[in-house]
Amino acid sequence: MSLTNYDRMHIGFDDTDSTRQGCTTYIAALLVAELEKFKVHFLDYPSLVRLNPNVPWKTRGNGALCLRIAYPKHTEEQLKEKIIDLIEENSDLNWKGTDPGIVFLKRVNVPPELTTFAKRATTSIVTLKETLRLIRKFHAEALGYNTQRGIIGALAAIGETFLGDYTYELITYRVSENRGTKRQVDIPSIFQMDQALQPYTFNNVDYEKKRVIITPRGPDPILFGIRGETPEIVKKAFSMVKVLEPVERWMIFRTNQGTDMHLTRVGALKEVQPYHSVVAKGVVSRSPMVVPVRHVVFSIKDDTGEVDCAAYEPTGDLRKVARQLVVGDVVEVYGAVRKAAGKPLTVNLEKIHVLQLAQKFLPQNPTCTKCGKRLKSMGKRQGFRCEKCGSRYNGAVKTEIAVTRSLNVGLYVTSTRSQRHLTKPLRRYGLEKTCETMQNMIAQWHS
Repeated sequence: MSLTNYDRMHIGFDDTDSTRQGCTTYIAALLVAELEKFKVHFLDYPSLVRLNPNVPWKTRGNGALCLRIAYPKHTEEQLKEKIIDLIEENSDLNWKGTDPGIVFLKRVNVPPELTTFAKRATTSIVTLKETLRLIRKFHAEALGYNTQRGIIGALAAIGETFLGDYTYELITYRVSENRGTKRQVDIPSIFQMDQALQPYTFNNVDYEKKRVIITPRGPDPILFGIRGETPEIVKKAFSMVKVLEPVERWMIFRTNQGTDMHLTRVGALKEVQPYHSVVAKGVVSRSPMVVPVRHVVFSIKDDTGEVDCAAYEPTGDLRKVARQLVVGDVVEVYGAVRKAAGKPLTVNLEKIHVLQLAQKFLPQNPTCTKCGKRLKSMGKRQGFRCEKCGSRYNGAVKTEIAVTRSLNVGLYVTSTRSQRHLTKPLRRYGLEKTCETMQNMIAQWHS
């Protein structure tokens, strides 16, 4: 296809849905169908970019979208008008907290400064003021509604060009009359698909609870979404799932899901900041304790500070790992940093990397010097008594014995059902996108 008389444009948009209706990826699917009428050429798969999951004003999945197109020059104004109209018609503009934003950038290549901006929008806090400054600098056009906060995500989606790791997601959408009802998909077929295509698809099912997790539960138009390493693999997975209701449309997105892109490694605990997601190393300084609703909390420290770490009940096996830690263990913790009024910073755990295990000791009652039987305590400061021969030992004290740890050094990840969109599951380790690993993976897939 000759693109001689075509211009290039990056179209970013964000924050169109609400908790009661809508889906920004669905708008992307509608836009693709409409833009084809303008004879546009799509330069890449639609981008689904998950942004910082810790910002207080985030949307449900905090996902922003971008379409990259080449279009006939004479159609530009009609094209923009159609995009704006379609986004307005399908956004929940009257819902508090829905603040759509649209950005048009007419350039062949994305400036490096916007790529840096996108990385910051995924890992930290960026402001509308700096977003608008970049829009002016690169002569982009922006349209915002309500608080206009969606412009931030729209520009970040344009800036994310997936130069590092990335994955794909195939999302299917329901016909309008079925939305709000229970999704009709054959459960066994999803488990069979997951078994057949592992490790090249991920986060399809939760084996711990034996539950499907590709189907959302809300009233939005998504029927299900399958995440994987290549477009071919997610399409193959789609063909293996038995769908028991009509599918209105489906589309494949390139995305940063499952990449750990939101995490930033800090060199010292004093660098841990609220609303960031971090990888932080420290020594366990306070033994794990179980708080109400079966959450597990412990602390780590280094020479610069101390932070709390929390493994909440839905994290499943990760909570069990946290309970086995002892003071002196050396760990790396992965997770979002939360700050509550009057309380220290807390890392909400996504992963624990146990680097070094300390020796664990358990207290033990002394033995009777006459018959060798283990003594029984008579109470605080009252000594010990032998139940076999009746001997008493007022000055005896408990001893500590070393015990074998059941916990091993290694990386532990939260249960599938509680993983955030950006959390890299164990299944993806070793499949990160590099030239060599991708070539090997594709060769193995086709063999």
